[in-house]
Amino acid sequence: MPDLNSMAASVGALLKETQQSIAVTESSCGGLISASLVAVPGASAYYVGGAVVYTRTSQRGLLQVPDEAMTDIRASSEPYALLNARTVRESLGTTWALSETGASGPTGNRYGDSAGHACIAVAGPVERAITVETGDSDREANMWVFARAALDLLEQCVQESR
Repeated sequence: MPDLNSMAASVGALLKETQQSIAVTESSCGGLISASLVAVPGASAYYVGGAVVYTRTSQRGLLQVPDEAMTDIRASSEPYALLNARTVRESLGTTWALSETGASGPTGNRYGDSAGHACIAVAGPVERAITVETGDSDREANMWVFARAALDLLEQCVQESR
């Protein structure tokens, strides 16, 4: 099993070095991305906060995303991940925001995505969204893969903005 601290150590060091901040929304990772970022000693220098936005109810309540913002957007998609990232970044006033949404398994989601599907987005000075497909139904294994992919994408974006 991966080590929480080592998953986010390099991006945490980069955020500290550049004096930038991060907010997180995640779904199928269930808090693993935030846990990884917070596991790094000195995380309070960059980590502002995060939320597990597992349902539309939590997106509406925690992120205050109105129904009209969801027109033509479905969960577990790159546009949805970008919407959540942009929203939490604005809400918490951070340099960066990272969002993950998907289907960790063992089955797919109600939107037709198979287990092992996740969309990840970064909002900030560089914006990017990706889709990850593991083809695996192992829930925990997918959670670790999604978290690693999210942290890697964040690090790439922060590096690119330098």
